[in-house]
Amino acid sequence: MCANLMITSFLITGGPVVWLLALFSVIATTVILLKIWQFWVDKRLNSNIPDRALLALEDNSPAQARLLLQGSRNPQSRVLLRAIQLHDEAALTADEARVESWRCARAETGELGSSLRILEVIANLAPLLGLFGTVLGMIEAFRAMEAAGARVDPSILSGGIWQALLTTAVGLGVAIPVSIAHSWLERRVEVEAAGMQDKLERLMTYYCTNEGGAPKQATTSKNHNKHA
Repeated sequence: MCANLMITSFLITGGPVVWLLALFSVIATTVILLKIWQFWVDKRLNSNIPDRALLALEDNSPAQARLLLQGSRNPQSRVLLRAIQLHDEAALTADEARVESWRCARAETGELGSSLRILEVIANLAPLLGLFGTVLGMIEAFRAMEAAGARVDPSILSGGIWQALLTTAVGLGVAIPVSIAHSWLERRVEVEAAGMQDKLERLMTYYCTNEGGAPKQATTSKNHNKHA
């Protein structure tokens, strides 16, 4: 009960700017929790299935590789499975399968990075809003001093100043953790994108060096039809 009264008093003292910053804090916390759930619960970014599937494929066990990848929500697994399916389609050449595989990888990376822009905006805007609130508070404090005239009470100025500085403190208090969380999540997306690129390159190398690869058969068939 006492804590609720203190929070309410804090919000009332800070004014509309603190209310807005509190809203930003709620939005940022929601986005951070959703991204954590997406990365480690829904998409299971730490899964070792892509590595196991590639090892199976390189050991000439494509059926086992597909079995491992099927049903996995891991972005790397989905991209690898789609790339294998594309390379197995006789209607596509190696270049066409490669282009479509990279398009799928970019789409998965874009989905991982969704909503991170919100955190970036909040991290950049919160300190500015805090400073804006401080400027408004200082204007109000000096206006009160002017109205007091010769009967200026130092407590009026000091009270107005600490209330004005409150918004800056709240703005920084929101911006710092949000900025840290944004950098951490963004780095995680970069690591996942790099891993996805590495595994796609390994897959394409396998198909290029494997004489029985589907792309080579498709290319050979097309060249044969062209000469015919």
